[in-house]
Amino acid sequence: MRYLKGLGHHATGVDRAPQALEIAAAYGHTVLADIEAGPWPFQDGSNFDAVVVTNYLWRPLFASIFQSLTPGGVLIYETFATGQETLGKPSNPDFLLQPGELLQAFSKLRVVAFEDGFLDTPARFVQRLAAVKPSGMYTAGPPARYSL
Repeated sequence: MRYLKGLGHHATGVDRAPQALEIAAAYGHTVLADIEAGPWPFQDGSNFDAVVVTNYLWRPLFASIFQSLTPGGVLIYETFATGQETLGKPSNPDFLLQPGELLQAFSKLRVVAFEDGFLDTPARFVQRLAAVKPSGMYTAGPPARYSL
């Protein structure tokens, strides 16, 4: 949130820990919610131009995250992947992405960048996805140059 505010963007942070939100409140709007045990806090039709998820994985939220993006909205997602268990925490497979899992989970988005593998500083296994929710202006391929 601090980074986004520094770029002049408005940000909304969600956490179940009031202490985390006290810090985050300096950088934007905050919402206290347990998004694993409770309802998605943006049922009011809130749509976001960007959703950023880091070091967090709760698969039941994938659909809500997708639906929260406006057409043309950007998803940036980075979290731990299979292989991380060889280095330490998290080691529970429930919190580690399988190979290509983000690509599959967000297959309705137009992928701009994707990484799946080992990073050495600090040592960790991650998947990273940057993708855009198609709008009415986006088509699957380039326009035809010549009409037949």
